[in-house]
Amino acid sequence: MKHVLAAFFVLLLGLPGAFAASSGEGEVRKANRLLNAASPYLRQHAYNPIDWYSWGDEAFEKAKKENKPVFLSVGYSTCYWCHVMARESFVDEKIAEILNSNFVSIKVDRERRPDVDETYMLATQLITGAGGWPNTVFLTPDKKPFYAGTYFPPDAFRSLISQVAGFWLRDEVSLRRDAEKLAGRIDTIMTRRVEAAEISPQILKTAADTLLQDYDLVYGGFGDAPKFPQESLLLFLLRMAEKDGNAEALDAVSHTLESILDGGMQDHVGGGFHRYTVDAKWFVPHFEKMLYNQALMTRALVRTHRLNGAPRLAAAARRTLDYVLDDMTSPQGGFYSARDAGEPGEEGLFYLWTDAQIDEALDERDAEFAKTAFSVTFEGNYESGSSILRFPNTPDKLAKKLGVNE
Repeated sequence: MKHVLAAFFVLLLGLPGAFAASSGEGEVRKANRLLNAASPYLRQHAYNPIDWYSWGDEAFEKAKKENKPVFLSVGYSTCYWCHVMARESFVDEKIAEILNSNFVSIKVDRERRPDVDETYMLATQLITGAGGWPNTVFLTPDKKPFYAGTYFPPDAFRSLISQVAGFWLRDEVSLRRDAEKLAGRIDTIMTRRVEAAEISPQILKTAADTLLQDYDLVYGGFGDAPKFPQESLLLFLLRMAEKDGNAEALDAVSHTLESILDGGMQDHVGGGFHRYTVDAKWFVPHFEKMLYNQALMTRALVRTHRLNGAPRLAAAARRTLDYVLDDMTSPQGGFYSARDAGEPGEEGLFYLWTDAQIDEALDERDAEFAKTAFSVTFEGNYESGSSILRFPNTPDKLAKKLGVNE
């Protein structure tokens, strides 16, 4: 496999990793077969010029009959970069022509087919060392992956699919052989069984000690940018604090939660938490909101409050649940799985504020308070003069800035 992948990397050196029936020039596009898909995400691609298939036998039978590789694109409705790639590449006539002539193209909604998502995300991680969505994978007609990536800008994607098509014509045998090896690795990982064993207190302590070595002493959390809340790690440390009185574990979780509440990952106006931040300081969020983050963050906040009694954590937990009830609850029952990152072309639009917008929304005194409390300036702290709201103030610091009593 190494020689084919190496050739890919040489060729790809320098490559960075519509929902309308009209092209914008008066041309009405014909709907493809995704128009009748059960998934709303797939239906968003119904007027792409790409001859999309849903995941199923029909697509792979066509690939086998015509001996074409499969282009697989996995995404979901609230994925920002999925929408970017859709409007940049999947409406492009030249890209569609290359795909339609040389590939069988399949679109998958990861929320409808988590099994497909899991398998091919593992493939992407094994090939590239990382993962994400949209997940862009190239398969043999028998579903075995041989190359993968995530988001590609349109020029890079056009070059990529041309090169993959050429590789398939010139060296199909090698690609199939290497795909077979990769499929074997995936199968081994996914079918591996671990014998059940009792976890001793010493093993748990060692795990906690190891985890705390990776703890960010300055900003809280674990690792560098992008920084995720990693609630499962926080909950594990809370378990050690609850059961074994591990004060260091409790301090780490408390510090992490306080830092998150100070920064931009929390929506200070609407409530709830964004998925992660692109920096290590919890400042600039990736703006989509996931239901699972709201649930896990609430759990971490409540359990930490039970141990340290911090009123702010309890208030944040209540506010998060209020947000879920107000914004992520369906009138038909159940909950929405996610909230989009913003309007197409402007990530985070729902959550950004300018100095002028706050002046317009509030009276003079309240506007001054809000801008001071949430670090909003005329210049802005984000793109185009807008600001991400954050709350880096203790009550005494805020009172001092405003010249009032605490």
